[in-house]
Amino acid sequence: MEYTQLGRSGLKVSRLVLGTMNFGPQTSSDDAHTIMDAAHEAGINYFDTANVYGQHVGKGATESIIGDWFALGGGRRERTVLATKLYGEMGDWPNEGRLSALNIRRALDASLKRLQTDHIDIYQFHHVDRDTPWDEIWQAIETAIAQGKILYAGSSNFAGWHLATAQAEARKRNLLGLVSEQSIYNLLTRQVELEVLPAAQANGIGVIAWSPLQGGLLGGVVRKQNEGKRRLEGRAADTLAKHRDAIEAYEAFAEELGHEPGDVALAWLLSRPGVTGPIIGPRTLDQLNAGLRALHVELDEAALARLDEIFPGHKTAPEDYAW
Repeated sequence: MEYTQLGRSGLKVSRLVLGTMNFGPQTSSDDAHTIMDAAHEAGINYFDTANVYGQHVGKGATESIIGDWFALGGGRRERTVLATKLYGEMGDWPNEGRLSALNIRRALDASLKRLQTDHIDIYQFHHVDRDTPWDEIWQAIETAIAQGKILYAGSSNFAGWHLATAQAEARKRNLLGLVSEQSIYNLLTRQVELEVLPAAQANGIGVIAWSPLQGGLLGGVVRKQNEGKRRLEGRAADTLAKHRDAIEAYEAFAEELGHEPGDVALAWLLSRPGVTGPIIGPRTLDQLNAGLRALHVELDEAALARLDEIFPGHKTAPEDYAW
């Protein structure tokens, strides 16, 4: 496993991030525990979750599964860089969501209880809160840091100017500010290259790529359809229809390289400047092992150029649209 610094912090994290959103809704508690143990064995130390994860099983269920795993001992918590998120509504009563100082305090304590730990390593804002001022948010985070309940703050789904504003407001309080930003980023979805990536790099924020396979569309979907192993409906089917020529060319190029399409997609993200690593969200142990293969895929300049031809990216703004 390779490790890197998370943004400008001193924290070392694995280049692959274990996403846990499937734990509970798609993956049983026992299987999730097996996957987390295997992730540690493979050297993955960065685990990501959120207080709302659990879907039909119930919000908070995923954190509870992780907490039960930590409770097994054996250095599980000590070897894990634990990241969770808040923002989404956890109930129907006012102040049970978003980023008010009140909800930050309540949501943090609830996550700590479910996770059976005394602190969160990276506490992340799942979305920007346009109704709460940054001085209130940072005051609440500063208090939580002083209490020893969190160590670092991160964000998710922020625009570039949100990142810049958050860091400017943090500096007013002599705080480190954000150390990470989770954004959707993959070969098909490259809008973050316009402003989010350069803003993150300029402000010392490590970018974590979620949906690295675009919901499986970059994981060999055309071949699987032809083999009768995959059916798509709704938005995924529409996206495939729109990009079918590019995806077919991509799968053919991956075969030419001698790698699985999903491995190439993850390896491409690992080559991107400013990207700490992609989130892999396995439902099964086999899917975890498949994600690990990407660490052994090397893409040379010719291969990277060909991928840019198939899936054109963006220049940093304003160059992309001004000249």
